[in-house]
Amino acid sequence: MNDQIGKIYEELTIGDSESFSKTITEFDVYQFAGICGDFNPMHVNEAFARTTKFKTRIAHGPLTESLIAPVLGTKLPGLGTVALEIFCRFKAPVYFNDTITATAEVIEKLPEKKWVRLKLTWSNQDEVTVAGVNCHKSRVVASHQQGGGNYEDNRAGKRKTVQQPGC
Repeated sequence: MNDQIGKIYEELTIGDSESFSKTITEFDVYQFAGICGDFNPMHVNEAFARTTKFKTRIAHGPLTESLIAPVLGTKLPGLGTVALEIFCRFKAPVYFNDTITATAEVIEKLPEKKWVRLKLTWSNQDEVTVAGVNCHKSRVVASHQQGGGNYEDNRAGKRKTVQQPGC
């Protein structure tokens, strides 16, 4: 993709996928707790967490889920994508120092409206799926490649809006 960020609808094919990986640190969890206000001792108090079925602190589910943002916003579909709805099922805990890979895969194209549906998965370094959805509902506000404009054109609303249907 060189200097391009993502793909326009016509370039997307079923099976296209992109990923982003990050190791979740104690600092990440504390920062996230500060941002969202969730200081549940399951996340921030090791002594408490040792008494739970997990035996140690775990990351917030929404922290893990947020790792899909750089995929949707810069890779697939890319610049101009706005997430409207994500239904996520958490399947396994994310522990401090787990490396999580968030992946989006095109599973359907709807040419009449230029919509796509995406399968989203989050897995750890052991390839265990920690979260997933069968379909992601998003709206592509503007594609960076349509009409030859740039990011500022996109922000100014100079491109058409494409809406994603329900899954």
